[in-house]
Amino acid sequence: MSKKFPIGIQSFEEIRANDFFYIDKTDLIHQLATRGKYYFLGRPRRFGKSLLVSTLEAYFQGKKELFKGLAMEQLEQDWKEYPVLHLDLNTQKYDTPEALYNILNTTLCHWEKLYGANPSETDEGLRFGGIIRRACAATGRQVVILIDEYDKPLLQAIGNEALAAEYRSTLKAFYGVVKSCDPYIRFALLTGVSKFSKVSVFSDLNNLLDISMDRRYATLCGITEEEIHRTLEPELHQLADATGLTYEEACQKLRERYDGYHFCRVSPGIYNPFSLLCTFDKMEFGSYWFETGTPTFLVELLKRDRYNLYQMAHEQTTADVLNSVVPEALSSIPVLYQAGYLTLKGYDSRFELYQLGFPNKEVEEGFINFLLPSYAKVNPAEGRFQISRFVQEVEAGDIDAFFRRLQSFFADTPYELARDLELHYQNILYIVFKLIGFYVQAEYHTSEGRIDLVLQTDRYVYVMEFKLDGTAEEALQQIEDKRYALPFATDKRQVFRVGVNFSNRMRNIERWLVQELQ
Repeated sequence: MSKKFPIGIQSFEEIRANDFFYIDKTDLIHQLATRGKYYFLGRPRRFGKSLLVSTLEAYFQGKKELFKGLAMEQLEQDWKEYPVLHLDLNTQKYDTPEALYNILNTTLCHWEKLYGANPSETDEGLRFGGIIRRACAATGRQVVILIDEYDKPLLQAIGNEALAAEYRSTLKAFYGVVKSCDPYIRFALLTGVSKFSKVSVFSDLNNLLDISMDRRYATLCGITEEEIHRTLEPELHQLADATGLTYEEACQKLRERYDGYHFCRVSPGIYNPFSLLCTFDKMEFGSYWFETGTPTFLVELLKRDRYNLYQMAHEQTTADVLNSVVPEALSSIPVLYQAGYLTLKGYDSRFELYQLGFPNKEVEEGFINFLLPSYAKVNPAEGRFQISRFVQEVEAGDIDAFFRRLQSFFADTPYELARDLELHYQNILYIVFKLIGFYVQAEYHTSEGRIDLVLQTDRYVYVMEFKLDGTAEEALQQIEDKRYALPFATDKRQVFRVGVNFSNRMRNIERWLVQELQ
């Protein structure tokens, strides 16, 4: 009988009761619950945080029957039922001050029906604290607090400082209760995408252990390759048959598209669980995670920071930067890392620097496609079509059509970009050539003052040099002087040198010259 995959199902009880596929993480969950008390875990969206919270809720409610056949069944000998206060902030759209109040008030009212209320508790923090104390007194057991997507209101308020400030003030009072009620609490976990530090939200929560980059819990959310082969071997063969690939090719494509996440300096690669399970459910490869949405504020951050996109896959930074987001001085890199668009690719122990890069092809291709209409003059619905035409033109040797199409991407460059014109055109070129590179071999290099590019197809090699306010002749001469085409001197394919000038005055490609290598 084929497995049932829990696409969109985040309830541990529902998964277990209805025999959905589940990869056993309960050994780590038992370790989490028995070795500490206060935790914070940051992971990208659709990475299993809500299922983790739901599993912890079932465990602390003493639902032993749900853990039959799992590691927890053997590890836990003393099944106790604790009062669990579970707050899920993922279900609301936060665009007004009332939005946050409404969900907090609704949840507090529900808890007050269970454990009573006190008229003197006049705000959300006081009510929360009163509920914790009364729940402990009523049951004779300490309270378990589980807050899922604690940062959702803050993330949705980015760009609206007045709303963000109000949310921070409300959440400071609310989350701060967790520390002040310590004697009444057995366990607390906050999950989210970003850790907002150096602000009031976490100022009263300095007792939380951040396990986001903790080696012991690197695999707590997500799926490893070992887990795939241990639990999904028949499905791997089915996937290969369904997609017309060999078993080895199917495994490799899975790895390229969905593997590659690392959350500490030494850890196995982690597959995106949502994309992986969707692939096995549909028995076809797709861009499942990316189709669930990308926040537009990420692009605005990159533009605001005047970010050179070429650097995205070459960034180096510290754990302190990656582990914190400061709303008043929001930076692109930690946000992109925490949101799952970049991941750890290496570590320099001497300087304690992490190297970042795209985790896999699904994220890389999806994000670059997402960037295209934000930088270039192209309809979002036509981006992939335009890239396909670029590829067809270079494969056919029609370089003039290629550059005429490229010119259209720079049309109507805003006047306000005049001071950042070089960065603007470099970013557009990077996006275009990066997307072309998913279909033909492309190498893009940049340094101050120049850009060179090599495009290779089955029949042609194009060695290109781009100048800003120079001449196409100068660009060609640089290819000659720097001997960029030398590696292809004995190549059987046709090799072309292409010199391109970008005009500041025209805010577009002014002229290009093509010269065949003899």
